[in-house]
Amino acid sequence: MRRFIITLFIIGITFSLTAFQCSSTELTSAKLYIQQENMEKAKEALIKEVQANPKSDEGYYLLGFVYGKEGEIENMIENFDKSLAISDKWKQDIVIAKKSYWADSFNKGVGYFNKASKAGTEDSTNMYYDKAVESFEQGVMLEPDSVSTYKNLAFALINLQKQEEAIEPLEKIIKLDPSPDTYTMLGDIYVNQGEKLMNTYKVTKMADDSVKAAAKYESAIALLEKGRKEFPDNSQVLLLLSNAYIKADKMDVAMDAFKEGVEQEPTNQYYKYNYGVLLLQAKDYEGAVNQFKGALDIDPAYTNAIYNLAVTYVRWGTTIREEEEAKGEDITDAYKEKFELALPNLEAYLVSNPEDASVWELLGKVYGNLGNNEKSMEAFEKADQLRP
Repeated sequence: MRRFIITLFIIGITFSLTAFQCSSTELTSAKLYIQQENMEKAKEALIKEVQANPKSDEGYYLLGFVYGKEGEIENMIENFDKSLAISDKWKQDIVIAKKSYWADSFNKGVGYFNKASKAGTEDSTNMYYDKAVESFEQGVMLEPDSVSTYKNLAFALINLQKQEEAIEPLEKIIKLDPSPDTYTMLGDIYVNQGEKLMNTYKVTKMADDSVKAAAKYESAIALLEKGRKEFPDNSQVLLLLSNAYIKADKMDVAMDAFKEGVEQEPTNQYYKYNYGVLLLQAKDYEGAVNQFKGALDIDPAYTNAIYNLAVTYVRWGTTIREEEEAKGEDITDAYKEKFELALPNLEAYLVSNPEDASVWELLGKVYGNLGNNEKSMEAFEKADQLRP
């Protein structure tokens, strides 16, 4: 389960009723009841007021005030809106009230979210996330342009594994204040939904599942292409975009897109890297090597490029050996040449990622194929130590 860190929004807001002025009996009575904190009686008087005087801007404002005191936020907003539709007389008070209730909802949501992160059981965790969602949804009603509220709502929904429901707040964030993280979060949801539908299709063979999967991949591609234009140097957006193209079985389109990116921005290591990933997927090992090397010429510490350069050499060598075996020919040392080229890259990657058991295991296999049994055993032992 993914965890996200969110913080409290500190806001100090107070609001009060205006002084008594010449008004109807119902309004006067309501104000007295409010001062006495008898909200039920105040509400009765104010309902009579707005029924008798549908243009009572103050009546609707005070009715909204009372509903807010009772925790009925939706009714509060509805009556505030009715007051504003009549006049702007109470606009400032309404703005202050909404901000106050928004801050309260937001901070409650954060509190529930943090409790969920520390809860000891799955049931307790989900209960607190549900409460956080409820609070943040209330915050959205109060401040529909608050990016921080949408973000935290999306985080809580994702932690509840409610990806479908997280789509709407993420889409809202992209409209209000787009960021690479938001594009990748939403793109990841679309890709995952596509994968689930495609897995279902493999079992059911229902064409509808395949069509729906394709639609999700298309949604991911359209979104991430937009993200690529806004954030062309963001590696995660580009990586997820190339993955979406692959999942959608659109390798040719992906190749063209990233090849064009490399040509237009030859100093962008991320375009080179992702183009290399696509070439590796297509078993164009020489092309992949050139792109990964190009990315490393720009950024020698680009660990993903180091790793995938090593993988390319390993797969290239393996393919050479398998082709010789398939032809019934004697196995030459050609494949070993590629494995030799993989070694320094695997070792360089492990300098930055010494806890990666899978890469230690791959290193052990490469050493074994090259006849270095001592180093092979050392690498396999290291991999075993790191596994849980």
